[in-house]
Amino acid sequence: MTSRGAGTAFSRKNYRLSTEPEKSKVTGIVNSRLLNDYLHRVFTNADGNQPAAAYRKHLTFQNLQEHLDRLLAEEDGSEDSRDQVAEGRLGPSTVVLDHTSGFEGLLLVDDDLLGVIGHSNFGSIRATTCVYKGKWIYEVLISSQGLMQIGWCTLNCRFNQEEGVGDTPDSYAYDGNRVRKWNVTTTNYGKSWAAGDIVSCLIDLDEGTISFCLNGISLGTAFDNITRGAGMAYFPAISLSFKESVAFNFGSRPLRYPSVEGYHPLQDPPVADLMKARKLLGYLKNVIHIGIDVMEGKLVEKDTSMWQLQGEPTVLITLAHIFNYFSPLMCKVYLVEDVLMTFLLSILERGGAVDAHPLIQQLLDLMWLLMEEYEVHECLKQLLMSLLRAYRFSPIIPDLGLQIHYLRLTIAVLKHEKSRKYLLSNVLFDVLRSVVFFYIKSPLRVEEAGLQELIPTTWWPNRFTKEGKESKEVKEESAEERLRRRAYERGCQRLKKRIEVVEGLQVQILKLLLNNKDRGGGEASRYIFLNKFRKFLQENASNRGNLTVLCPPEYMVCFLHRLIAALRFFWDGHKAKIPAALSSEEAYIPPQLFYNGKVDYFDLQRLGGLLSHLKKTLKDDLAAKANVLIDPAELQAVTMDDLDEDEESATSAAQSQRPSAALAIGGALARPGWLSSPTLGRANRFLSTAAVSLMNPRRPLGTLEKIKVRTLNVEQRTEEDIEGSHGNEGLLLGRPPEEPDQPITENSLLEILDGIVMMYNLSVHQQLGKMVGVSDDVNEYAMALKDTEEKISRCPKRRRDIHEELLKSQKVFSEKLNHLSRRLAWINVTIYSKEKMQDIYWLLRVCIRTIEHGDRTGSLFAFMPEFYLSVAMNSYSALKNYFSPVNSMEELPGYEETLMRLAAILAKHFADSRIVGTDIRDSLMQALASYVCYPHSLRAVERIPEEQRISMMKNLLAPYEQRPWAQTNWILVRLWRGCGFGYRYTRLPHLLKTKPEDASLPSLQKPCPSTLLQRHMADLLRGDRDLAPSFLNSVLNQLNWAFSEFIGMIQEIQQAAERLERNFVDSRQLKVCATCFDLSVSLLRVLEMTVTLAPEIFLDWNRPSSELLLRRLAQLLNQVLNRVTAERNLFDRVVNLRLPGLESVDHYPILVAVTGILVRLLVDTDVQGAERATAVLLADPCFQLRSIQYLLGHAEPLALAAAAPATDKRHFSLHTYTEYISAEELAKVDKMLSHLSEESKQAAATTLPTSEEDLCPICYAHPISAIFRPCSHKSCKACINQHLMNNKDCFFCKATITGVDDFTKPASS
Repeated sequence: MTSRGAGTAFSRKNYRLSTEPEKSKVTGIVNSRLLNDYLHRVFTNADGNQPAAAYRKHLTFQNLQEHLDRLLAEEDGSEDSRDQVAEGRLGPSTVVLDHTSGFEGLLLVDDDLLGVIGHSNFGSIRATTCVYKGKWIYEVLISSQGLMQIGWCTLNCRFNQEEGVGDTPDSYAYDGNRVRKWNVTTTNYGKSWAAGDIVSCLIDLDEGTISFCLNGISLGTAFDNITRGAGMAYFPAISLSFKESVAFNFGSRPLRYPSVEGYHPLQDPPVADLMKARKLLGYLKNVIHIGIDVMEGKLVEKDTSMWQLQGEPTVLITLAHIFNYFSPLMCKVYLVEDVLMTFLLSILERGGAVDAHPLIQQLLDLMWLLMEEYEVHECLKQLLMSLLRAYRFSPIIPDLGLQIHYLRLTIAVLKHEKSRKYLLSNVLFDVLRSVVFFYIKSPLRVEEAGLQELIPTTWWPNRFTKEGKESKEVKEESAEERLRRRAYERGCQRLKKRIEVVEGLQVQILKLLLNNKDRGGGEASRYIFLNKFRKFLQENASNRGNLTVLCPPEYMVCFLHRLIAALRFFWDGHKAKIPAALSSEEAYIPPQLFYNGKVDYFDLQRLGGLLSHLKKTLKDDLAAKANVLIDPAELQAVTMDDLDEDEESATSAAQSQRPSAALAIGGALARPGWLSSPTLGRANRFLSTAAVSLMNPRRPLGTLEKIKVRTLNVEQRTEEDIEGSHGNEGLLLGRPPEEPDQPITENSLLEILDGIVMMYNLSVHQQLGKMVGVSDDVNEYAMALKDTEEKISRCPKRRRDIHEELLKSQKVFSEKLNHLSRRLAWINVTIYSKEKMQDIYWLLRVCIRTIEHGDRTGSLFAFMPEFYLSVAMNSYSALKNYFSPVNSMEELPGYEETLMRLAAILAKHFADSRIVGTDIRDSLMQALASYVCYPHSLRAVERIPEEQRISMMKNLLAPYEQRPWAQTNWILVRLWRGCGFGYRYTRLPHLLKTKPEDASLPSLQKPCPSTLLQRHMADLLRGDRDLAPSFLNSVLNQLNWAFSEFIGMIQEIQQAAERLERNFVDSRQLKVCATCFDLSVSLLRVLEMTVTLAPEIFLDWNRPSSELLLRRLAQLLNQVLNRVTAERNLFDRVVNLRLPGLESVDHYPILVAVTGILVRLLVDTDVQGAERATAVLLADPCFQLRSIQYLLGHAEPLALAAAAPATDKRHFSLHTYTEYISAEELAKVDKMLSHLSEESKQAAATTLPTSEEDLCPICYAHPISAIFRPCSHKSCKACINQHLMNNKDCFFCKATITGVDDFTKPASS
């Protein structure tokens, strides 16, 4: 306050005071006697007793200040006790981390010098104060649960990037990540810690012991007999690896677990101020408790919970005197946490709804009335900080009572409009990590969280299969298993109800922040929140590499779900008021948000490329369709500056990794750091051992460095800018003609919804996938337990030693499963519950509707950010793969229709020319490939309109050059799988005995061919004369490349394997080799599919390219057969090596694919077609009948003789695969072999010897059959046709060929 000394001079109001009776009628101040009684009742002595009326001094407002000064000056010997505590300690009285010389490595330290983040391999830092005598304690708040060593060290300890606290003599540490203690050597100690835990570090220099506590529970003495004596003093210290983070509490705040007797915090509590504050709080409570009955002229007891300041001047001036002393104390963090927060929490302890305690609102009113503005600001900031810290670092107890307690007070504070707006504008997103309020941490130690009492009976699924997802088709569970499962489910329901209470309170907080009706005193809360929320999104979207700024994904998941709940509440509330508006079930983002510039998407990629490029190329479409004009000056402004800025920011980020550039990171890290201190995360100090001289204490760095920060161009938007008014459409400016003219909802809610979609894309999907790991662990342990139990049942009775070991293993697996199943229950409730699934499903439908509306705008669709398509694909993937063990997607409302609409989006946009980004195009292609692997989603593709299906197939049949064709080919193969020759397998025969990596992979699904889409493909190939040759020639080209690459690689592998010295084949090379083999097989299957569906493309020689295609096909088939079937050849030897990574390389897949094509050409066709195919096949110089005989196990006599000693060697034969190849298919192969045997004999008998002059001079395999115009050079038709596909010049003279005629040798010659 402006004048602290003048008792009645207050900055807010200048009260005129008088004790005269006549003036009391005017001012409302009570008479002298009553006022005296009232003030004595309020301002009692330290012992709480009042002196008798005759002996006490007469009090008025004139002498009240003097009386208050005397009361507050009363001491109780605290000075003496404080001096005693200080003995045994050296260093500054305010204990912080030593950021000037006491560190090693690269570290980021918060502005308060209490939070630290590791920025190198193993950085170390110590405190500024040390102790040499007595008992001392400090607390460490664990923000991340990785590799850290926390404890004590002496000044002589020298650390480096490999050795930290506990790795040198005279340093001692506890490591809860590896559950060990360290002092040069290491042994097991303590329990594992988790993010959100508090470690207390205790040192007793009288007894020479060091011990630790975790969340207030002692872990026992870690070290005894530590070195003491002259020159030995111990500093608090920590070593932590990259990205790990903690915050220290040396005593600047009340210790969370101070109950260890005799131990003192390193920093003394502010005892005198604490006593004053507690006394003043007592006086404040008295004012609330005591009322004045003016009519009766007496004092009365009042119900404190319903107290209100009803403009009584006596009470108001009394409070003003109290706040005159109380206000400056409430700017100190220790006092806010110890006095004010404790008092406010006690008000709420009586239970009931937060609304049932209006006293907190009244107290906040008083603070704003009687405190200076800067004091209220600081007090509220410290109060919210303390609440956030208390919420985040409270242990999980069964009823979540601690978390509920702190959330209720947060709600009570945020219910106060003026406080809420100040906190929103300046604290919640700027100083605090307020998203922490929406997070429910998962307990790592279930027994401490009380989950054993909540879920006494554990259960886990006990059914597994090797292949696919047939695990649903299982035998009936036993009665005992059913009872256990139901008891477990009841326990999960109990847990769910408790967690839902916390979630409900979190949603309540967001509802307060999204209030748009509190326009008193400025802008409504929602519009302040919107700008802060956008800034939050920008930080997370633009700082992908800067971990201190990124919001951890586990927080983001919880924030997303609470925000969806609050958003839908307001959305449906608006619908109730305006029935014409859309309900939240029909929500979508209108396309104009993407191009009218009202919402900032930072530098996020659009479907059509960069925004600056789109504005230039589509400015005419914007003007014509949406009536949006682009300012020419803006187009000129978007020049190379953008690129320079991006380069500069990238360079500064890269430099920040170097010690010499310590300053460069200063300004860039001035936002709240997510990994550092739990609340105040302004990591302005970058510590590096190479740049100590640059550090300047208590001064934010980086002022000299010019760092470009792209600010939001919508930072200062008002309600009118967003919602619009009087003809101004706000965010919805520029509605395209395709968009219906109907109200959707409030514009501000549309922007929040857009932000929710962006949040999902930033990190929520990644986190949903990560948490599935616990479920996978349960399955693995359950399989191990089942396997162990089977071994116990088979173990012979005489082998008691084995039996005992198996029983030990069974016990370990059971204990682990009990722990994991309870932890899984928590995760299923907080992350994978049915309600959370419905949120993600709702988000999927929002994205689908948004994409459909955007698609209708034609070229303007290019402005849509890429993340909408990504979220549509990823949210479907999450629903199918992550939620399925607990909840089934099939039960969701409108599931079939949603599946079909998503299928239509994938089918249409995977080849959409408006989408230019290669990554998003690849993602669409992969999503479509995955879609056709599962029967239910494949049927959805078949249900989309016929026109779209045909268009999709046409895009799939585009030539394979100049585009990523492997996924396209995979899609065609999946549509065929189940129809081809011997192609009904899910896993290859030789891999059945091995365990698949992941049975849910698309490639491991049962075959589900689509005859409808096959029919479309056949119609397209038959009907379009240009499509078939271009598509098939590209397939043949790629097959030629893939198989040649494969052969080249296995030659290298074989040579490496034959060397005498020990060497290893590069795993990447093996992977590429296997990929080339898989591509060859899939290309062969696509050729088989084409030959089967439209054989006339190869066999109807009235088509101009049929003969050429058939010759090329025959040539490639013969090459493949010769390479794979030769006895004891290269392929055989590499397959027999059974190298890891080459598991898929085997005879069966490639030979049955080739056989399928040959059978279709030679057996399953008409006589003329068979004759043509036979003639071309036999005419190919590479054809060998032996290769066909090999398929049925008919080895060459010479090879048999050579292999006679190796009687155990089994020859490949299709006859051994009767489970995969039907008898009918085998009969066709027999028929084909006999047919080719007969035809090759006849061909050999009738073929006249051809002179060398008559052979084609290019291939020397066929007779000359074509003559070129105009140069008259000659070759066979096969060579010239293949040559003309890519080149029009003559082989010999380079003249341009204008035509090719048949050539027949004259009879005379």
